[in-house]
Amino acid sequence: MNNTPKPKQPLVTHIYTADPSAHIFEGRIYIYPSHDREHDGPDNDNGDQYLMEDYHVLSLDNFDSPVVDHGVALHLRDIPWASKQLWAPDAAYKNDTYYLYFPARDQENNFRIGVATASSPAGPFVPQKHYMEGSFSIDPAVFIDEDDRAYMYFGGLWGGQLEKWQTDTFLPDAEGPAEDEPALGPRVSLLSDDMLSLASEAKEITIVDEDGNPILAGDEDRRFFEGPWMHKYNGKYYLSYSTGSTHKLVYAVGDNPMGPFTFKGTILTPVIGWTTHHSIVQFADKWYLFYHDCSLSNGVNHKRCVKYAELTYKEDGTIQTIDPYK
Repeated sequence: MNNTPKPKQPLVTHIYTADPSAHIFEGRIYIYPSHDREHDGPDNDNGDQYLMEDYHVLSLDNFDSPVVDHGVALHLRDIPWASKQLWAPDAAYKNDTYYLYFPARDQENNFRIGVATASSPAGPFVPQKHYMEGSFSIDPAVFIDEDDRAYMYFGGLWGGQLEKWQTDTFLPDAEGPAEDEPALGPRVSLLSDDMLSLASEAKEITIVDEDGNPILAGDEDRRFFEGPWMHKYNGKYYLSYSTGSTHKLVYAVGDNPMGPFTFKGTILTPVIGWTTHHSIVQFADKWYLFYHDCSLSNGVNHKRCVKYAELTYKEDGTIQTIDPYK
């Protein structure tokens, strides 16, 4: 099914989509979103409303061409270790293979991260039998640097369970830091050469302010909540993420892909719906932000739609803040 996109309008309207990871593969724009389901279940901070069961892959030749829905690329029933909730995915290409990274709850109801492979960027993807050993929480994002080293960023608070993994062991009653303590950061691991396993233990990323002080847990306008994304611009590493409760997309900049990162500002102001989730990609000579909101469903949190907007850098390398409704 095809739709012709317009800036800041839903890319597709025949299904509900969210959490878009955009990549340029084979000269074409591919978007890997999660796929929201319609249901009447509970809506809570644990994320029980997000009952996604499969992934569709979207693609387009350029921003003036129709969007193609390539259909189901991976389904929950085909993942031996997973029990429910296929949340925000990402994709990567290496070794003549396309990789799809995804979170799901395991048989013990804990979020883990799995990986599936395909010969085409549109899939279908075949999952590994087990989740990635040492993985936990949600929102994997894979970045391959110019030296061909691959990194996986991940983590999310509340329903994403990151607070439960502060000791690298799942503690079901663990809580996050106090408001005057440093906020929890996303995690990063090196990936193995075959892209199927973690080559290093997960490291917590440090995010600091311009004076070098850690961003505090109570600083909800700047602290990490979920949805880490990494891209590189003019030799600098840009870590962007969602603030969750204040509904912003923000970013920090560093000289090393594993941090530390210095907070710089806001990329996207709040959208319709509880929060947003994004990716940043260069296509031709321009940069684009992909994100979602709930405008297609008039604000229903689990009925979201993917959108995009052009992203602009200032001369000093900072990003021009985007208003999603202007």
